[in-house]
Amino acid sequence: MTNTLALSLGALILGLLALDYALHDWTYLLFLGGKLIDLIEWLAFWR
Repeated sequence: MTNTLALSLGALILGLLALDYALHDWTYLLFLGGKLIDLIEWLAFWR
């Protein structure tokens, strides 16, 4: 991964987080975090 690509992806992620905060007050981030926890628990079960 080049430095330009890494900075672009980082800026995109930070921009999307700022947009989520500004428009939805972290609603989507909390939803995705909850789904990630569910996925981790499901994978741990099948381990």
